[in-house]
Amino acid sequence: MPGTRYTLEVQPVLPQRLQRLQELANDLLYSWDREVRGLFFRLDSELWESCGHNPKVFLRRVSQKRLNEAAEDRVFMEDFNRVLSVYDTYHQERTQPEILQYLDPKADLVAYFCAEFGFHESFQIYSGGLGILAGDHCKAASDLNIPFVAIGMLYRQGYFTQTIDEHGNQVAHYTPTHFADLPIFPAMNAKGEEIHVEIGLPGRRVMLKVWKARAGHISLYLLDSDLPDNGEADRHITYQLYGGDIDTRIQQEIVLGIGGVRALQAAGLEPTVWHINEGHAAFMILERCREFVAQGLDFDSALELVAANTVFTTHTPVPAGHDIFDQALMTRYFGHKIKKFDISMEQLMALGSTPSSQGGFNMTGLALRGSRFRNGVSRIHGGVASRMAAYIWPQIPPEENPVGCITNGVHVPTFLAREWANVFDMRFGGGWRNELLNEDFWRHIDDIPDHSYWSLHQSLKSEMLEEVKRRVIIQHRRNGTSEALIERYTQYLTPLDADVLTLGFARRFATYKRATLLFSDPARLARLLNDPKRRVLLIIAGKAHPHDLPAQHLIQVINDYSRRPEFEGKVILLEGYDLALARKLVTSVDVWINTPEFPMEASGTSGEKAGINGVINLSVLDGWWGEGYNGENGWGITPHGPHYDSAYRNREEAQELLDILEKLVIPLYYARKGHGYSEGWVRKSKNSMKSLIPRFNAQRMVMDYVRNYYALAKKQHLMMSGNNFARAREVSEWRKRLDHSWPNVSLWRDDSPQTEIRAGEILPLRVAARLSGLHPEDVLVECLVGKESDDGKFSRLDSHIFTTESQNDNGETYFKLDLYPRLPGLQSYKIRMFPFHPALSHRFESGYMIWI
Repeated sequence: MPGTRYTLEVQPVLPQRLQRLQELANDLLYSWDREVRGLFFRLDSELWESCGHNPKVFLRRVSQKRLNEAAEDRVFMEDFNRVLSVYDTYHQERTQPEILQYLDPKADLVAYFCAEFGFHESFQIYSGGLGILAGDHCKAASDLNIPFVAIGMLYRQGYFTQTIDEHGNQVAHYTPTHFADLPIFPAMNAKGEEIHVEIGLPGRRVMLKVWKARAGHISLYLLDSDLPDNGEADRHITYQLYGGDIDTRIQQEIVLGIGGVRALQAAGLEPTVWHINEGHAAFMILERCREFVAQGLDFDSALELVAANTVFTTHTPVPAGHDIFDQALMTRYFGHKIKKFDISMEQLMALGSTPSSQGGFNMTGLALRGSRFRNGVSRIHGGVASRMAAYIWPQIPPEENPVGCITNGVHVPTFLAREWANVFDMRFGGGWRNELLNEDFWRHIDDIPDHSYWSLHQSLKSEMLEEVKRRVIIQHRRNGTSEALIERYTQYLTPLDADVLTLGFARRFATYKRATLLFSDPARLARLLNDPKRRVLLIIAGKAHPHDLPAQHLIQVINDYSRRPEFEGKVILLEGYDLALARKLVTSVDVWINTPEFPMEASGTSGEKAGINGVINLSVLDGWWGEGYNGENGWGITPHGPHYDSAYRNREEAQELLDILEKLVIPLYYARKGHGYSEGWVRKSKNSMKSLIPRFNAQRMVMDYVRNYYALAKKQHLMMSGNNFARAREVSEWRKRLDHSWPNVSLWRDDSPQTEIRAGEILPLRVAARLSGLHPEDVLVECLVGKESDDGKFSRLDSHIFTTESQNDNGETYFKLDLYPRLPGLQSYKIRMFPFHPALSHRFESGYMIWI
């Protein structure tokens, strides 16, 4: 119709009895409390869906009539008051005694920096796995009530929403966010003034506004450059998550790292532990060093002090995934800051140098050098990260260098289906939420009758199939598909007949995740999906990065397969993958498939989300599944290492995947034996749930950080900062002396090696070293005892430290060890020497080691 269209929002007035709905809408606790979200859903389910599950928008648009009715509805008000009671109790909970062993809520504070946070689909400041993981970390920190604050950026335009057109092309839609729609408010300082901080960019100052969000017990501070005081280009720095060119990227990382430190200062917060979640925030290391240099420390001592309480978590198993800025860019953005660091540009560039980025500045390199506690995010990835970071400690065997691992976990209250939570409440009591770290407790899963267990899952699957059908119809009608064809595409999405084996594959589309591996043998897959006696449905969803054309091509390929007659209605490609769709799929499909190229899956958490809901994993043994698979809780595809040709790997692993489906998965699902369900399937599903809930939840993950990193980082910093930073200065000077002397250090045997002794005898060992100006107390000499395998690999089983025996006038130092072998029979031993200082956070932090 012609003419101008105006919009008008008629906003209701909350009845007095419902005033606290506003409080619930402004606390991100709603993102993991289904009972809170359920209140809004009950008020108006259609509006809740059309508002994108956003409580603030909902409260602006819900009808006055409906609110008035709810305020007089006894049942609703009882539920409302019950939810408020639980909410208030949650906020009144004190820190658990176990946390108090490691952190003091009155003195300690963990500051967690990340470029994205995925709390909920209504709060679009995330793109994928990194953000969801960061959100889960925050939620678990709140549940555990640890002293914790998160720092990120507030994007006007979060990650895109996705549609798929009739040709299988991914179409990215960006919708600017209105801050009034978000559960945020301006952060205030002690004087009650809005917090604004400045950062320096080439030739100008940029002002940042600091916003604050409440998430249960913790706070989230978000930085925003879209202010009238800034130029147009600078206002766009925080406009889009991972948007723009390389200049935008370095500007965003300066905002996050440097601006984040200044925001916390302006808020009056003094973190005792600083956690960098991926390298985007690593410039915070430079900012903190600058502050200590301004207090009179030299840069190297300042770096020792800053690194002492800095934790760095890396999630990227490939060199190409790390941010690298060339020297010209670094000079442009940091050349004017160098004097404040009291170092040269060459020294600054060295902090970010890596073998794979010669002449460039690698943010991961900076994070590794500026932290003393580093970790990968699964056992396998910890090994990968250790090898990738080996250049920092070139003489240390990668398996012994200071990169550890903490396997990612998922937030159970967020991703466990409401129906399972209700069953647990009924059978185990509400206390099960406090047993997430107790593996023995979860054996009670076996107490749930098999038929009840199966029925609940089938009910969840029925609801999911109904939602999938709704989405498929919308998708195809928009694309102009005929009703007859839509009928064929949805013919097997029958909620009233959910007894169809449903396979799920949903995640970020990247080429290494090999979304098309299932289609490596289309004829065989078609045969499996088209058996009329054993029906199988495959549901696929996922987004590709807007600039990742090869990954977008995979979506086109799958779309083409889904339209083939043999796959019509059996292969469902869904658009619009987001947190809401993920929650629906991981709770209700039967099998969760993951086919990453080993060892490219740092952790992967979608399978964890599925597994805690009793969905059975069928995955390559990579990432978390490499340690989660126990032979009884799913199926594992044996990976072929990167030394194999990729075509061969794909062919072999695809064949094993289809073999498992044909010979194990499908027969087990349909092995009914007189029951209406498969007893073997229920047993494996229960094994999935009871083995994964206690080991792969976010509370376990955060407690691992508290025990293994946060507590140690706090202690390390206290030691380094005492007596006017005396230890930091001492270690800095010791390192300089070490760097000067170690190239001339040598070690050799000063005895004749014996090849055999009698049981009970002592093996005397004597070595000599030229320490080149170092003192005997600056080194340790160690004997490793172990066995040698048939392929010549040495396995360490024991170790012993030599004592200093004497020194001579030639500058030679002698060390001795009376070795009493604790192993019988044939064995091997090796001798090595490495630097030692009692203030090192890790015994091999120096990176130096020599062997005889």
